[in-house]
Amino acid sequence: MVDAAANSPPVAKLMPLHGWLLLVWFAASFGLVFFAHDLMQVVAGWPLSYWFAAQGSVIIFIGIVAVFAWFANRQAGQELPISAAFQAYNQRIHRRFATFVVLLIVFILVLALAEQGGLRKIWVGAIFLFATVFLYALIGIYGRTSSASEYYVAGRRIPAMYNGMAVAADWMSAASFISMAGGLYLQGFSGSGTHPGGLVYVLGWTGGFCLVALFVAPYLRQLNLYTLPEYFDHRFGGRWPRIIAAWSAVLCSFIYVVAQIYGVGLITSRLTGVQFEIGILLGLGGVLVCSFLGGMRAVTWTQVTQYVVVILAFLIPVSWLAYKQLGNPVAAVAYGQQLPKISELELHLMKAPQEQQVIKEYLRRAHDYEYKLAQLPASLEQEKKAHREAIQNLMAARAEESVIVAARRQLAALPRDEVAARERWTQARQENLARAQPLAGMPPHTQPFAGDPQGTSEEQDMFEVSRRNFLALMFCLMIGTAGLPHLLTRFYTTRTVAEARNSVTWSLFFIALLYLSAPALAVLVKYEVMSQLVGMRFDALPVWIAQWAKLDPALISVSDINGDHILQFAELQLGPDIVMLATPELGGLPYVVSGLVAAGGLAAALSTADGLLLTIGNALAHDLFYWKNTDRAGTVRRVMLSKFALLLVALIAAYVAAQRPADILFLVSASFSLAGSAFVPVMILGIFWTGVTRIAAVAGMLTGVMLTLYYMVINMPVVRRLLSLEGSGLWFEIDPVSAGVFGVGAGLLMTIILSWLTRGSAVPAR
Repeated sequence: MVDAAANSPPVAKLMPLHGWLLLVWFAASFGLVFFAHDLMQVVAGWPLSYWFAAQGSVIIFIGIVAVFAWFANRQAGQELPISAAFQAYNQRIHRRFATFVVLLIVFILVLALAEQGGLRKIWVGAIFLFATVFLYALIGIYGRTSSASEYYVAGRRIPAMYNGMAVAADWMSAASFISMAGGLYLQGFSGSGTHPGGLVYVLGWTGGFCLVALFVAPYLRQLNLYTLPEYFDHRFGGRWPRIIAAWSAVLCSFIYVVAQIYGVGLITSRLTGVQFEIGILLGLGGVLVCSFLGGMRAVTWTQVTQYVVVILAFLIPVSWLAYKQLGNPVAAVAYGQQLPKISELELHLMKAPQEQQVIKEYLRRAHDYEYKLAQLPASLEQEKKAHREAIQNLMAARAEESVIVAARRQLAALPRDEVAARERWTQARQENLARAQPLAGMPPHTQPFAGDPQGTSEEQDMFEVSRRNFLALMFCLMIGTAGLPHLLTRFYTTRTVAEARNSVTWSLFFIALLYLSAPALAVLVKYEVMSQLVGMRFDALPVWIAQWAKLDPALISVSDINGDHILQFAELQLGPDIVMLATPELGGLPYVVSGLVAAGGLAAALSTADGLLLTIGNALAHDLFYWKNTDRAGTVRRVMLSKFALLLVALIAAYVAAQRPADILFLVSASFSLAGSAFVPVMILGIFWTGVTRIAAVAGMLTGVMLTLYYMVINMPVVRRLLSLEGSGLWFEIDPVSAGVFGVGAGLLMTIILSWLTRGSAVPAR
């Protein structure tokens, strides 16, 4: 059966400019990374490959997007004249924005003076939290609407620059603000072992905007749609393309929003001192007021204000650290001077006798766990017996009640049965083995990839696997960027297609202000830790270490492993989420800056959560329940249902986040693989090729998302244990977080092959 005439023109046509810019993009990303080990020459203190990955490629990406916008807009000509009313609207926004920035700076200075005057830290944190959340809520109330156009796309009248700020805030989630600098601190250039990380996030999360600009955003904007799943209905017709797209949007957005709400709870609890779970609910209130009442209209202007908070909160402490260490506050330019010093400190720590003592103790503990695992279940019974005897001895000696209670807690904390013991002790053994490595398992900071291409066969294999995983994750992050629904719908809000192109350029520029500084922060913090913190006596350690450890030991922990009462590098465990949040305290800044950083992290998490929840609510209401109802009453009902779906999903996501799932970076990266495999192959083929059929589109989307999910789930340790699967389930040694490599490839092939086989039913681009 033929769906419609197959001779209609495509949504867009490829130009030679697409090809040339794509070639530059490929060379600046995949080409650079593939040859990174051969580009280790030092120029002006910078290893060449490190500079390109941390800065050079990002600058090239901005150039690609700007050049494409300029040429494409010139070719298209002026689409709509700028009316006097719109000019007045722009001027009014400029005045309001300038007033907000000035008032925010004054607010920070007043709080700083109040702290100097004796205001308690807990009040500084609480004022920052409630003032910013109150501001976001006020914007949400002011922007409330039940109009479909305002709720879904902010009336399509957001200026390109401000939409760029909103996109940047939407994009720079808790993963970017809280976790990325920490990931760079722990993982250096490319990650630890075969697990990718480090600068892959800088390259992946900026390079993806080239794909958004060249192949997606302007072409979706010209269709005047409300949601991303609506495109699949518009392009292919029928129920199934839109249904699959809607549920895929819900899936990847839900995983993403759980990570943001986790970040909200983390920061709110630190600012106010309340429990983590209560912190989640407090932060969630600010999210719901904005997205629930005003939809995209309120969320847009909330995100603009949140961007200012985020960028000030990030740049102030990193600029201070750069000035403190180097005498130059422009961290992104100056921090290269610290790279050679860090390399020297790393060599010193690798050879230090005290560090070797710590490594030996970790090895001994790992061997103890190995012995216990071999002797199960007898070893578990022996542990329980020893703890019971210790409690009896304490009671016989009339020890203090607190000591006896602590001993009973240790007994209760033991594994309940053999299965639990095997799981916990296996994990403990692996953790101790990982710490029993030079630099506590962290790679040298500027080294691209693990292993050695000129070393033993084992080292060569490790090098190949490490590089392969880096390339795979970078691919998933870039492709996922071009497919994330909450990002793409932001470009529906501009007045014209030309402004959508300009908006992508502004977005990447505003994002780069943070992404160029994140590697600098990682380097400056690592130098501060290695040169100042390491070597201190335990009784002289800063108070903030104990405060953060009390909140969550996974964030930071210290223990005197070798018993010399002096902190060694291997005795300090930092989680990726702590590096940015603790930077002001590490640098000796006033607590008001700590409050600003926490408020920035909260703004980053809230802004992304706003967009994600709005995407989920709209997918459920607009794309699944009322997708054929276009009358006025139906529109009002659809908006109301979107709001209540948003509320329900927010509560479910808060419950999941309260369980403290995997770290933020992993959750976010997984959502990119899912988004890329579910949407991108079919979407881009549908934009540029009329030969895609409805059957092929459905099959391609299902193949991509199902294969990606399968690869992630089948490699989860708990699943492999339940199914009694032996050995590794990895394909080509690719880490599960990069499952999108297989999903995107399979979805693309399935779509092309089935389109060719069913070409008589091609659906024209409408």
